[in-house]
Amino acid sequence: MAVFRIGRTTGLPAAECWRRVTDWPAHSAGVPLTSVSVTTPGPVGAGTVFVARTGAGRAGFDDPMEIVRWEPPAPDRAGVCRLEKRGRVVTGWAEIEVHPGAAGSVVLWTEELRVRGLPRALDPLLTRAGRIVFGRALDGLLSGRAGG
Repeated sequence: MAVFRIGRTTGLPAAECWRRVTDWPAHSAGVPLTSVSVTTPGPVGAGTVFVARTGAGRAGFDDPMEIVRWEPPAPDRAGVCRLEKRGRVVTGWAEIEVHPGAAGSVVLWTEELRVRGLPRALDPLLTRAGRIVFGRALDGLLSGRAGG
């Protein structure tokens, strides 16, 4: 499995940072050829399911995910959201942490990713691509360019 970690520091308060990084449809703007839709009724929390559809037309796949841990940040502790990937093509998990600080917050995104049919020898390439793609998506979410 490919494992990568991305970190960003932002001047946003932790609550606003959390709102942006857990706005699942807004992730669509930062990941090429991908649209994200929430498939369960709100409010968002543990048990929420959403699907990232990647591709164009019939040439694509769904990446369904379920939130298995949902702890928004508080003044005295970090917020943590853990997702389990439950698709036929993409499996693994992602964990997003938002740490409050005096001058804003720090976001840590850790992901373990496996693409079925992709040889493990390509994991380093998948790790590098994950850092780039999800790093850009995170930058867009935090800047507000992602439509959040």
